[in-house]
Amino acid sequence: MWSGPPAERAGSMKQLQIETMVLGMMATNCYLALNKETKRLFIIDPAAEPERIISKIDALGAEPEAILLTHGHFDHIGAADALRDRYGIPVCALDEEQEICENPENNLSMMCGRSFTVKADRFFHDGETIELAGMQIRVLHTPGHTSGGACYYIPQEDVLFSGDTLFCGSVGRTDFPTGSMSSLRDSIHTRLFTLPEDTLVFPGHEESTDIGYEKRYNPY
Repeated sequence: MWSGPPAERAGSMKQLQIETMVLGMMATNCYLALNKETKRLFIIDPAAEPERIISKIDALGAEPEAILLTHGHFDHIGAADALRDRYGIPVCALDEEQEICENPENNLSMMCGRSFTVKADRFFHDGETIELAGMQIRVLHTPGHTSGGACYYIPQEDVLFSGDTLFCGSVGRTDFPTGSMSSLRDSIHTRLFTLPEDTLVFPGHEESTDIGYEKRYNPY
């Protein structure tokens, strides 16, 4: 069985070191994207268990700069407030995702028996390029799983954080509030499959993949 791109590819990144933590009841991938030269990092989708994330950041001897949300579902935002308070850093999301982040019905937290929300400090726009930890990051609006879903692409490292838009061999569900399968297919084909085929993809759940593999084998 294919098991994702070779491990040595991730190890050959120029400046970027990616630490993956699988957290919470939905086994969500939280990523710490560390600039090996500056020891500064940003956090993608702090799902839950803030104490574990803090312990890992301390072990890396790193300084966080921001929290990036790919979307506002409860299993991607659970530790955001605690980390914001701990480090004094902003929580960031795409502007179209505000209604998901701030509504416990839409962010599905009511399903887990504890309603909660998160208010972003900064909202990105589609196509915007931001700089964090010495990295240039391109914000891609990829609606479908949610209306304001975002992917974060780092061209200099050929790395994409895809949230629940694109998985290895699959895609995110579209039967939740603001979801749309037609929009998801369009996002994948017009936004993600136009990236270089050797782009490493780090999704919101399960193992990593790359764009070339998904173009050839993903049934969606």
